[in-house]
Amino acid sequence: MQGGTVAATTTGKRDKTHYLYIAVIVAVVLGIAVGFAAPGVAVELKPIGTGFVNLIKMMISPIIFCTIVLGIGSVRKAAKVGAVGGIALLYFTAMSMVALAIGLVVGNIIDPGTGLAVTDSVAATGHEQVDAEAKDTVEFLLGIIPTTFVSAFTGGEVLQTLLIALLSGFALQAMGDAGQPILRGVEHIQRLVFRVLAMIMWAAPVGAFGAIAAVTGSAGLDALKSLAVLMLGFYITCVLFVFLVLGALLRMVAGLNILTLFKYLGREFLLILSTSSSESALPRLIAKMEHLGISKPVVGITVPTGYSFNLDGTMIYMTMASLFVADAMGTPMSIGEQIPLLLFLFVASKGAAGVTGAGLATLAGGLQSHKPALVDGIGLIVGIDRFMSEARALTNFAGNAVATVLIGTWTKEIDRTRVDEVLSGRAPFDERTLLDDGHGGAAPEGAKVPLQKGGSEKEGAAV
Repeated sequence: MQGGTVAATTTGKRDKTHYLYIAVIVAVVLGIAVGFAAPGVAVELKPIGTGFVNLIKMMISPIIFCTIVLGIGSVRKAAKVGAVGGIALLYFTAMSMVALAIGLVVGNIIDPGTGLAVTDSVAATGHEQVDAEAKDTVEFLLGIIPTTFVSAFTGGEVLQTLLIALLSGFALQAMGDAGQPILRGVEHIQRLVFRVLAMIMWAAPVGAFGAIAAVTGSAGLDALKSLAVLMLGFYITCVLFVFLVLGALLRMVAGLNILTLFKYLGREFLLILSTSSSESALPRLIAKMEHLGISKPVVGITVPTGYSFNLDGTMIYMTMASLFVADAMGTPMSIGEQIPLLLFLFVASKGAAGVTGAGLATLAGGLQSHKPALVDGIGLIVGIDRFMSEARALTNFAGNAVATVLIGTWTKEIDRTRVDEVLSGRAPFDERTLLDDGHGGAAPEGAKVPLQKGGSEKEGAAV
């Protein structure tokens, strides 16, 4: 049977990638060992990790563009796309507020900053963080508009690419049959960029080694010991949010077990853990969510937008870090002072989306604008920020994965039969191409499969 042959071939190719991720795990362990044994050498390895992350980031814009254009261009009703975007933004706002509330409760319970001293050098370090690249809300909104059509791809701004892709998708939708040749061309480009990404992933062990070694070497044991309470409290809060809040939502709305979903996304979590960057897994999340059975428009709009607006881990971090700094400065804030500050940071975080070290930069800029006396205390957490950024990135990624499934369910743009097949392992993800022929990717030669899948149209004939 042809389908069985294709499945067997895909599985055989996929098995080879297990060695890659075993190598990533070994590289992470070696990186930590080098970081503790020779911190000076480890810090010099940082460019290796940065280079790997940059290789992945260069693929984000073309992947987002192709995904959204193919999704929207093949949808007959533009209203469906607007509904997906509206639901996504409402959900992102609600979950950000929930994350802030949970961080507020835990931060007030554990009282982590008491007893620490802020020296002159610590204060100077804190003020150095204020000149980060965070933008205010108006600058952020205007920054969504690229200077030119092409600059959206060269500037590395996800939301600019999203805007251009939306406009292009709607234009192709309005062109009707005349736009089909362009859609087929974009489809071939998508296959190319995913194949390039699959090639880049073979450098993951080297990138993971350099990134984790630099983080461990720069922080050191002393910083970890003195700030262990804050780190542990933050990690526990993120775990509670992910498994209690997101897990309950996923079970109630989609009827899925969050552990099963996370098992499917295990390699992406490993990649984020080793690079401290959720952006490193963005292209793979898009590919895997489409493979899972969620339609292209939902994936193409929810995932890129979520990376700027659905920052659950960052919300928790800013809440607990601001309370920590206030306690360490000997000026603990009352609830009446905490809530306005956190609402300000909630808005400010949208302007810092996509900025390297956005969590720390947003916190420093927010405190400078809202409560300048606390900026000195930012220096206390600079040493461990990279370790906390891993938890931020993992939580943000988990939130966006769950959000995509939930929004796909609410908009009826999810194939539940396909979901069951994928999560049970009967329909494995093709690690060789990162595309799933007939489900979110291009069809094999000779097969005719509609570009859109999910809700309103039936899928094409079996591969």
